[in-house]
Amino acid sequence: MSIRGAHPAPATSRRVLALALPMTVANVTTPLLGFVGAAVIGRLGDAALLGAISLGAVIFDAIFWSFGSLRMATAGLTAQAVGARDGAEVDRTLARALAAGLLVGVAIVILQVPIGRGAFAVSGASPAVIAGLSDYFHIRIFAAPFTLANYAILGSVLGRGRTDLGLVLQIAINCVNIVLTLMLVLGAGMSVAGAGLATLLAEAAGTGLGLVLLARLGSHPFAVPLRVVADPLALARMLSVNADVMIRTLLLVACIAAFSALGARSGDVVLAANAVLWNLFMIGGFFLDGFATAAETLCGQAVGARDADGFRRAARLSLVWCLAFGAAIAGAFLVVGHPFIDAVTTSPEVREMARIYLVPAALAPFVAALPFAFDGIYIGATWTRAMRNLMVAATAGYALALLAFHELGLGNAGLWAAFLILLGGRGIGQALAYPGLARRTFSPTADAYLTPGVHQQT
Repeated sequence: MSIRGAHPAPATSRRVLALALPMTVANVTTPLLGFVGAAVIGRLGDAALLGAISLGAVIFDAIFWSFGSLRMATAGLTAQAVGARDGAEVDRTLARALAAGLLVGVAIVILQVPIGRGAFAVSGASPAVIAGLSDYFHIRIFAAPFTLANYAILGSVLGRGRTDLGLVLQIAINCVNIVLTLMLVLGAGMSVAGAGLATLLAEAAGTGLGLVLLARLGSHPFAVPLRVVADPLALARMLSVNADVMIRTLLLVACIAAFSALGARSGDVVLAANAVLWNLFMIGGFFLDGFATAAETLCGQAVGARDADGFRRAARLSLVWCLAFGAAIAGAFLVVGHPFIDAVTTSPEVREMARIYLVPAALAPFVAALPFAFDGIYIGATWTRAMRNLMVAATAGYALALLAFHELGLGNAGLWAAFLILLGGRGIGQALAYPGLARRTFSPTADAYLTPGVHQQT
């Protein structure tokens, strides 16, 4: 089977940038959606409703981010199939990912009552906020199957090297969401329920558009026989990759949550200052994630093609460009950090506190560039078990650093230092493990890319 729309081209700097920059633009459009949603609800003049939609966004981010492994696993496995010029496996991977997304999405919908009760209890919000949140939550939750299907579709598109189509999909979903939010909330007077329905319809529209685009590329996942979709060895490999990435993601979320919680214990001013500076790191992450995506595609395709030299070239270029952008972002933040802080907050105390910790916050994107790039390399090569284990080790180092800096009384400075240690520890660990993993992957005795677990060595 031919693979239309797939480009297993050699890795070059132009190719890395062509893959990375569209996903950077796509990432930047996502905060715009949150801003518009908050602005529209804010016009209703009810603080409780604004709190409800903001809290709802956090809850759904936590739910769906936990299953972001579906996109990454699909991208890595698809890239390897493209590199091997195995169009049938591209469709089989997509069919399994769509089936997994559908099953998990339906399970989330069925379990919405206990999920909602738990989330509402943890939030500690007022009864007025909970009332609005409930309306939003129990409508948007029905988007779960479509959201996870979109993860699978996006992973398939990215694995083919079509980040331009990934950009189209992301912008289309966000634009439909924004337009429908305006129509349903302000036009139809549906309040937060309208915002939830807008997201549901936008995700469904994104799934439809994604399937149409994939069909135009020659993909027919629904034509894959059920017995092939349910092949035990192939399912074991996909589930293993997904589970490893999910564990890594949950550990990362736990580390970020610990950063926020410990900052909150230092007082409201420190908490607010860290929140301002965290926005800088997130902006930097938009750029770095594009290069991680490029590494997933190029390295995965090289593994599928059994091209050791091409793999090492793709990894090297991804690392160089990611580090270069990380350094540029850090430099830019040091220059524009003070005006940025002043634009985000008007509190003199918060401004002063944020300036104190601007340097470590600005350096964070540069330190994060190494693990971002290596995450893409490891996912493309499906070295996910090694990535998971290295994340466990880095988390342990982070915890020890937090304890040590607390005992030394370093306060918020120790918190930022521990976060930099977490990022640096991940990157250094991945760099040290990389040569051995690459040698084993491309050794003459290594099995073909479709053999489950062949790239799961640690």
